[in-house]
Amino acid sequence: MYDYIIGKVVGYEGNSIILENNNIGYIINVANPFSFNEQEVAKVYLYHQIKEDEQAFFGFKTKEEKQLFLRLIGVKGVGPKLVMPMLATGSVEGIIDAIDRENILYLKKFPKIGDKVARQIILDLKGKLMSQNEVDNGTNNEELASVLEGLGYKNVDIKKVIPQINGELPIETQIKEALKLLLK
Repeated sequence: MYDYIIGKVVGYEGNSIILENNNIGYIINVANPFSFNEQEVAKVYLYHQIKEDEQAFFGFKTKEEKQLFLRLIGVKGVGPKLVMPMLATGSVEGIIDAIDRENILYLKKFPKIGDKVARQIILDLKGKLMSQNEVDNGTNNEELASVLEGLGYKNVDIKKVIPQINGELPIETQIKEALKLLLK
């Protein structure tokens, strides 16, 4: 699995950028290719999709954008081809806010998102998404939030606990402290 790649943007191809790293040109599907300047050295967070008949890289400017993408493609009936236009025309904060407020009209403004898909997104993700500002909240600990979520805790509970944890502690200690607070 890949987390990110750093390289020089050497061109564009449709909705993709071509990123050169160690003399290899990677074609990476992105929400808005022209948000990357040609010849700039860019850090692109990656999602590597492997299907039976094809492989593709999807790239993101921020970790928050990548995390939202991963959560959205986990919704039944939603794939990368639906999510990338959402990220191209909507902000991460706006999409999270629309889901939490059950704003179906906002979600339906995106290409190929109808009433049924918008409702499914809200049903699956309402209250389960955190903006990066909420995660950071003085601790800068995205990893802790991810671990707690992986253990099955709700984001509402995680939001309450993270500000109480010292982000300077080793991650193992942070997890133990968070679990103590969550089990109270």
